[in-house]
Amino acid sequence: MAQLAADSGLEVLTPARPRDPAFLDRLAALEPDCCPVVAYGALVPRVALDVPRFGWVNLHFSLLPAWRGAAPVQAAVLHGDQVTGATTFRLEEGLDTGPVFGVVTEPVHPRDTAGDLLERLSVAGADLLVATLDGIEDGTLVARPQPAEGVSAAPKLTVADARVDWSAPAVRVDRLVRAATPAPGAWTTHCGDRLKLGPVLPAPDGPPLGPGELAVERRRVLVGTGTTPVELGEVQAPGKRPMPAADWARGVRPVPGDRLGAPLPPVAAAPPPPAAPPPPAGSPTPAGLPEPVGSPGPSGSPGPSGPSGPAGPAGSPGPSGPAGSRGRDGLPGGGRPAEVEPR
Repeated sequence: MAQLAADSGLEVLTPARPRDPAFLDRLAALEPDCCPVVAYGALVPRVALDVPRFGWVNLHFSLLPAWRGAAPVQAAVLHGDQVTGATTFRLEEGLDTGPVFGVVTEPVHPRDTAGDLLERLSVAGADLLVATLDGIEDGTLVARPQPAEGVSAAPKLTVADARVDWSAPAVRVDRLVRAATPAPGAWTTHCGDRLKLGPVLPAPDGPPLGPGELAVERRRVLVGTGTTPVELGEVQAPGKRPMPAADWARGVRPVPGDRLGAPLPPVAAAPPPPAAPPPPAGSPTPAGLPEPVGSPGPSGSPGPSGPSGPAGPAGSPGPSGPAGSRGRDGLPGGGRPAEVEPR
């Protein structure tokens, strides 16, 4: 978008933070009527919200107040929503809480990944955003408060969240993998390595398998879950390209009883640095430190601890008394949106 604007001769502002004073000064100087926002990853401060005459208008990919947050599309897939959509609303200091200008609905297909659904929503949402800006300009649109009921949260889906728990029901495993596709990417483990997973397919006709247990058939690879097995689609081993699961299995040759999902081996801690060797016997003590107990005194003198023995010949130490001891250095809200018809 920035490149398209620059190619069209439009000024592009790219502040590191929305509170950047230089950005705020330039924004105020431009005197925008309205600021549209799509997938911006930070809260806009009040000092910036107050600049445009008609405020900031955000395009959010859910039917608010359902799935407020960073990952509304993933949340819709993960929780099995049958209908989702996009919403335009006036930005406030709260997270996706502002009054709504318009909505458009979109069905969630049974085999949709988050990427599939987002692609359709981005097209429908772009039309909605343009219609919203037109309505604000001609005065035909009025923002209305979000309802208090049906609020749910959609926090960011992390890499840790995308790890498959094979003890979960097959429907949950299927939804998680599709919700994490393409990002952050679902994964599991096999023989101590991380294995990336493409969408899986529930296989209720498969044989009984324990959670994570592999079964290689002629044309498919099955994995056990907490209920019925699922069929693996594409997989990607470390350093390899994505490939059909059957091709992967021919390479690794799983044996009966092999499972996915074992814990990764712990990362070995770095060894501590070696201790400094003790000083050689008879070496001088650094200035300001007491001599070690039991060390011989100056040549020809008795050691400092214990009674001294008879003096030896000149230049040799006298026999020391009893030796003194030497010290030692001390690792989504639930709720389903109601269907809302487009404006």
